[in-house]
Amino acid sequence: MAEIRIKDVAKQFGAFTALHSIDMTVRDQEFLVLLGASGCGKTTLLRIVAGLETASQGEVWIGERRVDRLPPRDRGISMVFQNYAVFPHLTAYENIAFGLRMAKLPQAEVERRVTRTAELMHIEQLLKRYSGQLSGGQRQRVAVARAIAMEPDVILMDEPLSNLDALLRLEMRAELKGVLAESKTTTIYVTHDQVEAMSLADRIAIMNAGRIVQADRPVEVYRNPAARFVGSFIGNPPMNFLAAERVDRGRWRVAGQVLPGPNATQDRIEFAIRPEDMAVGEGGIPANVRVVEPLGPHTLVTADVGGQLFRAVLDSDIAVAPGDTVSLVPQPERIRWFDPETSRALQ
Repeated sequence: MAEIRIKDVAKQFGAFTALHSIDMTVRDQEFLVLLGASGCGKTTLLRIVAGLETASQGEVWIGERRVDRLPPRDRGISMVFQNYAVFPHLTAYENIAFGLRMAKLPQAEVERRVTRTAELMHIEQLLKRYSGQLSGGQRQRVAVARAIAMEPDVILMDEPLSNLDALLRLEMRAELKGVLAESKTTTIYVTHDQVEAMSLADRIAIMNAGRIVQADRPVEVYRNPAARFVGSFIGNPPMNFLAAERVDRGRWRVAGQVLPGPNATQDRIEFAIRPEDMAVGEGGIPANVRVVEPLGPHTLVTADVGGQLFRAVLDSDIAVAPGDTVSLVPQPERIRWFDPETSRALQ
């Protein structure tokens, strides 16, 4: 059992608060991604779980053990870093075996684990090569294999794919998800890349300014953001936001159009819609087209709606040109509404 419980964890660096009372549980064998922009606190939280940073308050539990007072070596964890940290004077085999030898495991067990993890990572043919003879992607595979070979309760990964090119990242994402599912290891993975987060995670915890704003399944985070920040951070391009004024109970005026919405008590709220949930049709939101970007199967249109930039992803067969005025119709079931004061979603 390798459930991770983070209880009321906070971290201050002098007068600066990096983490504000984080409470979170990572389920046994779950792949949880900490997602956020640089400086949001995700790496600090990971380092506290690892024991590389000391929390200012709170507790960290792995299974039935409280580990925040234990050194990293006694926590039952392995880490994979952004830089490969592969020893250049050792072969791939010896790099993978390094931690096993430090733990004084029998040679037969070392051989079994190195062979198994090398097969999992598809590097069995590279075991006799030194670091300088490996590509960046191969070195990263060795680093991941070394972590898995320790058969830890928990694997912690800090942006392990960020040094790879786009094609290698795509390949490694697919391999990582399969390998970690097979190894049945609880994983916390830090990234600022939303594509990595959406494709890898069982659950995403989105962080902003030292707080977890929303933690949920990728599809739920994408379709039902709990806060305006989540809608603006997840998605490429992100959600569109427009001011909405109350007409009467449950009806709101958005860019001159009256739309059904929540029975909120405020006179003003925010309308939000993802660009791909728009279509050209009658009776929609009038938009003045500024830029048209053909992207193969679809076209990204950037328009002006009431002085605000508004984006729509349209079918590539729709003829649109800069200077046109189009009527953009939102899919009613995809509209989201936010309280402008609290930035929280309205139900």
